[in-house]
Amino acid sequence: MSAFDYNVTIEDFEARVLQPSLEVPVVVDFWAPWCGPCQTLKPTLRKLAEEYDGRFLLAFVNADENPELSQHFGIRSIPAVRIVFGGRIVDEFDGALPESEIRAKLDHLVAPAPASARDEAAALVAEGRMEDAIVVLSEASHVKPDDEAIRLDAVDILLELGRLADAEQLLATEYTQEIARADSLRARAALAAGGANTEALRAAVEAQPDDLASRLELARALAGASQYREALECALEVVRRDRFFDEGAGRKTMLQIFEAIAGSERYDDLVREYRRTLSALLN
Repeated sequence: MSAFDYNVTIEDFEARVLQPSLEVPVVVDFWAPWCGPCQTLKPTLRKLAEEYDGRFLLAFVNADENPELSQHFGIRSIPAVRIVFGGRIVDEFDGALPESEIRAKLDHLVAPAPASARDEAAALVAEGRMEDAIVVLSEASHVKPDDEAIRLDAVDILLELGRLADAEQLLATEYTQEIARADSLRARAALAAGGANTEALRAAVEAQPDDLASRLELARALAGASQYREALECALEVVRRDRFFDEGAGRKTMLQIFEAIAGSERYDDLVREYRRTLSALLN
């Protein structure tokens, strides 16, 4: 049992079902130990109760031990579920429905999930308020110190802001659940650490377009400055001019940039675009 699901009898039905239903929906599951489908349905309901985090409550009624309740609710076969809200039945179903169908019923009744700190930070980033987003994530990380996704969201923004030392400090901690994303952000940080003067490199490339070494250095510097499209285009131009230059350094640089940004959904389309272009050029 969790904080959101519990057993109910006729003695406490009013206190544990009817009264709470004035605030949130209460899903009442009529079951019995001998009922196979009941044993299939119960874990699904418990999983949903945990996921919805108190936006509905889950009450289990042993139909054999509470025949008065079963009769009152018109239970003729089990499992049988009645959803009580505002003191009355607002929905019901019999049998072990698939999780997706139960979820659809709940979503019509329960309050929307409150925005998470990550959602709030993402909205601030979309508005260009990156420093405010960092504050939100920092506060959330103090509340949930083991939430790796929150820390890595902060790293992502810190790299966008050019706050490399702060990003590297967060990346130095251990990541066991978000390993791939942490490695991707470490690759971005490495590119940023090796960043050079992009304007000077642009001037050098404009002066000598065939200087592929400078063009590659420019690609890496642009990636370090989070100008990924321009960086990929610059590295791709090296491949176009000489795919074998420096043992395929143009292709390797593009792969390095792919690795660095692959963990962010914002760059998924960019990675796909340039992977296709590179593949077409090499094949």
